[in-house]
Amino acid sequence: MSADQLPLLGLLLGASVASGLRLYATVAVLGFLGRSGALTLPAGLQVLAHPWVILVATSLYLVEFLADKIPLVDSVWDVVHTFIRVPAAGLLAWAALADVPELWRVLAALCCGGVALSTHGLKSSARAAINTSPEPVTNWLASLAEDGATAFLLFLAVKYPLVAAIVAALVVIAAALLVTWMTRVVRRFFRRRRIEPEAEAAVLQ
Repeated sequence: MSADQLPLLGLLLGASVASGLRLYATVAVLGFLGRSGALTLPAGLQVLAHPWVILVATSLYLVEFLADKIPLVDSVWDVVHTFIRVPAAGLLAWAALADVPELWRVLAALCCGGVALSTHGLKSSARAAINTSPEPVTNWLASLAEDGATAFLLFLAVKYPLVAAIVAALVVIAAALLVTWMTRVVRRFFRRRRIEPEAEAAVLQ
């Protein structure tokens, strides 16, 4: 992969972060920018500028916009979209890099899928925690914040792709830290469950 293609890689990484939050909005915005001439889409992504693709993506985003504001429904939506957002981000990278060697194309698709998975995991974890609260206001605010973050990430991806790549790296690091923390919590929980019966048995003796 040449240095000239680094901005494209930054665009794809930034779009992958956005896809982990709002896949359909990402596709619709990229398609609209490509159709309006504000963004030159790679040959493999020019299909996103087709009116039908923009229309379907926009319609699905409107459904997601509503579903994401309803507690519990948003968590179910996130579970289902684990199998949509991540492969879609990898597919977009794969299609965009049609003119690079297969090795780099596969690596880029895996990286973009991993970035989308990291973002999706952080989003889903945060929303699951928020849903433990009975009031819906926090859920709405979190959802609106995600809409705004998606718009900002797409702005970075288009205007400042290298900055978007840095953001993607930070998201992956944050997701890795979250997984590490959760692993420690789970281990501590099961260790405590194992120790307590032993302590009770020792007291009874």
